[in-house]
Amino acid sequence: MTNSAPVILDFDGSLGTVAGATEIPLQDWQEKIRFGCSLKNFQSLVRLLQQRMPAEHGTVLLGSGDFHHLTWPLVQRCQSRGPFQVVLFDNHPDNMRFPFGIHCGSWVRQVALLPYVSHVHVLGVTSPDISLSSAWQQYWRPLLSGKVTYWCTDVDVRWASWFGLKKSFRRFDNPDELIESFISTQTAMPTYLTIDKDVLSADAVATNWDQGRMLESHLVSVIRSLKGNIIGSDITGDVSSWLYTTWWKRKLSALDGQTGIPAARLLEWQHDHQALNARLIARIAENSV
Repeated sequence: MTNSAPVILDFDGSLGTVAGATEIPLQDWQEKIRFGCSLKNFQSLVRLLQQRMPAEHGTVLLGSGDFHHLTWPLVQRCQSRGPFQVVLFDNHPDNMRFPFGIHCGSWVRQVALLPYVSHVHVLGVTSPDISLSSAWQQYWRPLLSGKVTYWCTDVDVRWASWFGLKKSFRRFDNPDELIESFISTQTAMPTYLTIDKDVLSADAVATNWDQGRMLESHLVSVIRSLKGNIIGSDITGDVSSWLYTTWWKRKLSALDGQTGIPAARLLEWQHDHQALNARLIARIAENSV
């Protein structure tokens, strides 16, 4: 990334001020895009971003994890740098079925279909989304093709071997072992890095989603291992409050276990996220192409 200046996609007002960043106001799109949307609405936003985003930029900040599906077009913007791998930190696989278009938990399938993406590594999953009880909800083709690998802890994934998916599920006893093993597999491969901070332990930063077990140090270790190979990046998982007017978004977001954020804590939590964002942006910039 020749120009390392960050970009803020400001849907939800959670990100504060970032020195030198290009800010793109998108509050009018929040209800339409947040959590999930039709492909028609999504592509309308993508066309707008193509007009407004600088050709060269650093890390893109997305705000709430409800906007993680925006990683898909950000990966597409790196097409000319392919082939490259995608390294995703997330407490969820984001490879779940969604029949209404695209949403924050289904975009990995779309990225895995891109011919210039060689592999998608999902690091830090502790969610039951990858357990046997949720197997029917996942897109299996990216797993069967060997193009997506889940690196997980705390989930019983023995079922994967029953269906020929064993190589796509790497289970570890703790995050230290997971990160050490992942780093040992890395070669000088161009990489798009995307971080959902729900992968972190609540001791590291608080979110209103179910959270993983990783620490900031685990993220930094991987970023350093990718030194000179990061061609693009984004960060999501910030906290904000939103009351959906769309009925199915109210229903599905509730089923996903999102909890309300106490008003007295919201600004405090956002401040903690903004400080973490600044540290991660700096580490990524130091290790980018």
